Amino acid sequence: MVEVEKIREEARRLLQEGQVRGVIGYVRGPQGVWAVPAMIRNPEDVDRLVWNPTCVHNLVLFVVEEKKEQARQKEPDKRPLAVVVKGCDSRAINVLLQEKFIEREEVILLGVSCENSGVVDKKKLLNLVPSQKIEEIVYGNNGHIVAVIDGERRVFPPEEVLADRCLECQANFPVVYDHFFGEKIKKEAINTSPGVDKIEKMRLEERRRFWEEELSRCLRCYACRSVCPMCYCTECVVDPISFAVEPTTTAEEKAKKIKWIEKSPLLSENFVYHLVRAIHLAGRCVDCGECERVCPEDIPIRLLNKKLEREAWRLFNYVAGMDSQAPSLFSTFKETDPEDFIR
Repeated sequence: MVEVEKIREEARRLLQEGQVRGVIGYVRGPQGVWAVPAMIRNPEDVDRLVWNPTCVHNLVLFVVEEKKEQARQKEPDKRPLAVVVKGCDSRAINVLLQEKFIEREEVILLGVSCENSGVVDKKKLLNLVPSQKIEEIVYGNNGHIVAVIDGERRVFPPEEVLADRCLECQANFPVVYDHFFGEKIKKEAINTSPGVDKIEKMRLEERRRFWEEELSRCLRCYACRSVCPMCYCTECVVDPISFAVEPTTTAEEKAKKIKWIEKSPLLSENFVYHLVRAIHLAGRCVDCGECERVCPEDIPIRLLNKKLEREAWRLFNYVAGMDSQAPSLFSTFKETDPEDFIR
């Protein structure tokens, strides 16, 4: 079992010795039981750190944001960041290392094991106990989740309350870390991707109707992009910023500016946005599930990425983020690569 006090001790030591400029971890949020991300810079604040089944966020996003912020500073603090990482989060670190976005010495990884469980899906839990006050959520035995509700302990089996990504996860402890907390318990995924299985069995017309129905609800709020640690481009193809329209901009200059996607959330434009984003994440998505978690319309965005993940494994035996020293999917090839998908 992960002992949060040991995480606090290590974080306090790193800050007191000046080895890091901050510790990115989880603290109890304003909504009570639910954890939120936090940057801890003072050793006195370390006792705020928590570890429990509500620590759902992929904190690598904030490593990316800090890296961008440093690039804007004239004299940035060059000390590394310490960051708490789960298994999927650590895979995101490896992808950033593969792509040279960060260097290994820029981060000190406080790896925590999800052991035989994972993190809760808030929507699932609130559907089961919608009107009752949840006072505490902790890990139980055999992967179960224990919630204290109105003073009573209730035990939930993992398939009822865990996030889908955790039910399907096969790497439930970090693949890269500097300090490790918990036990390396290898668990079997309850189902590796039931959603993809279901869609693959559909006829083409059924798939089209399925995605039309789902993507027609997309607001194009870009929450999925904003929360993804792999979407770190300075300028995105869907809303380019490098071309400023001014009063003196001529009609010819405007006409020459390529506009890939309309900003209005039309179904055709939504299709293009989500397909482009999925392709950009092929061989890079680590299935942290953040995109789907933050979607206000509950669109099953993970299905697109899970399908590409499955194809990367089927065709090339490749899983994103497992080894920072290995070349990325699109930066290498083998003469024995199958070519039956080329038309």
